[in-house]
Amino acid sequence: MDFRRLFDLLLYQEAKYPQKKALSFKDGYRWTSFSTSQCIDIINKLSSGFLDLGLKKGEMVAILAHCGSPIWNFVDLSLQQIGVVVVPIHSVVTNEHLIYILKDSGSKICFASNKQMYDKVSAVKDSAVNLKEIYTFERLDDIPYWESLKTPPSEKHLAQFETFKAAIHEDDLATIIYTSGTTGQPKGVMLSHKNIISNIKATISLVPINCDKRVISFLPMSHIFERMVTYTYIAVGASIYYAERVEEATDLMKDIRPHYFTSVPRLLEKFYEKIVEKGNEKNVLFRKILSWSIKLGQRYTNDRKFNLCYWLQLKIANILVYRKWRKALGNKVQGIFVGAAALQPMLARLFSAAGIPVREGYGLTETSPIVSSNHFEPGLFRFGTVGLPVPGVEVKIYQPDESGEGEILVKGPNVMMGYYNRPEETAKVIQEDGWFHTGDIGKFVHKRFLQITDRKKDIFKTSSGKYVAPQVIENQLKTSAYIEQCMILGFKRPFVTALIVPSFAMLENWCKKNNVHWTAPRYMVLNPKVQTFFQSIIDDCNDRHSNHQKIKKFTLLYENWTIEKGEVTPTLKLSRPNILKHQEKNIEKMYK
Repeated sequence: MDFRRLFDLLLYQEAKYPQKKALSFKDGYRWTSFSTSQCIDIINKLSSGFLDLGLKKGEMVAILAHCGSPIWNFVDLSLQQIGVVVVPIHSVVTNEHLIYILKDSGSKICFASNKQMYDKVSAVKDSAVNLKEIYTFERLDDIPYWESLKTPPSEKHLAQFETFKAAIHEDDLATIIYTSGTTGQPKGVMLSHKNIISNIKATISLVPINCDKRVISFLPMSHIFERMVTYTYIAVGASIYYAERVEEATDLMKDIRPHYFTSVPRLLEKFYEKIVEKGNEKNVLFRKILSWSIKLGQRYTNDRKFNLCYWLQLKIANILVYRKWRKALGNKVQGIFVGAAALQPMLARLFSAAGIPVREGYGLTETSPIVSSNHFEPGLFRFGTVGLPVPGVEVKIYQPDESGEGEILVKGPNVMMGYYNRPEETAKVIQEDGWFHTGDIGKFVHKRFLQITDRKKDIFKTSSGKYVAPQVIENQLKTSAYIEQCMILGFKRPFVTALIVPSFAMLENWCKKNNVHWTAPRYMVLNPKVQTFFQSIIDDCNDRHSNHQKIKKFTLLYENWTIEKGEVTPTLKLSRPNILKHQEKNIEKMYK
């Protein structure tokens, strides 16, 4: 048996390796699990309910959810198997963008995960003319609940299922995923069953996950990365456990003891910062051991020919420090997949040295999403790169410069069908011969490993005509545990500057050690001793760059950039236009 469409996946799992706990979530204080056969039964009942509502092939249904869950999967796959197109929406979407997405897609129904999401949709319902009904995943008084749609399939329903399934081709549209819209209105990325299935099959060959493994999912399912990986888990029969909030994931790991999970770099950065923060609360001896262990781990390479002295030191660090990190993650983790933004190589080295293998990949919503990935096998990963192109996907560098660096182009069955209702935008990024322009700048290193250097649209020229790649400098700054967020500026300006949000937990500890009276973030960013300390961090970074890339001035900010304010995307990437707008006064001060 094979699978060609996304709704085939659970039937494939049932035939190959039926699970007693295929999908699980924490319902209050206890875990609720669904077997493979129970999942299929619920999906068929929901499909019956949708048919009774009069939904037809090609129509749209939206899902606005703050987290993934078995219910998310039930609704998703039950709609797909009758040909309805699923439109997931980021939970942090603005009202303006929510109205636009609902109107542009023509969604007739929207599912909301909880009261907060329901209120968000309800507030704009009158503006979304096609939207007829809102259902919730959470049981709420006097609000339509998802279970009310479950209808035991009659013989007529079963016959309709077979007719609909037979009419759905792998090239048919399965989902529309809207971009975050940081530079204008969101664009609806159209992905077919074949787009995503091809990426699933390519990924299966790279990762050692099987039906004996447990995984935890805590990233939003509105993002194609987590959604495609979830489909892959189903295809290999892994048991999936959902966390309702990212914040509770670490605690749940001790209960679930997962073997694998996906993450974005920022979550690993926070885990590292927590390690350093807690270490600073210990005695002097422990702090020295922790510092030594971190520096040791940061020297870790993918060359397995360690010298004996380094190997013995790793063993000692493992006994004294690293094993505690693994215990915090459930003590069973065999691998973490990282995507959506650039990962600091030193973190990948450190966690891998600690027996927590971290592998970075690269992709876009438009490529379903994975383009390349580092493997877990020796010799098939390189820290500081996004790995090898996945099977079936071609990658080339467009108009490379003398160092081999240029725009990354991608071609393969994973490349999107196009942007919904935007043929002109589609033509701008997909050539007639099928090559997709990613807008990312990169090159191949070590002959075959892809390395991302920046976003094409983010690279800028200073007023002196010199090019600056901001992400390179930002990633170097963020290697400091004292920097939470930062953004490099200088477009058409005489020199490079930086906006910096300190890690205030770390800064408070520094102040205590250095006899600086701690008050509040608002005032600490103005403290002369704090300013001098951050200047030393800037100086260390500047030492690695040529003169036109050096940071001449910086501003410390006392508030984090947030998704809610539109300063960070749902995948925690900087929304540069919005930050520029919100920080206009601070920026102008630096250039006076």
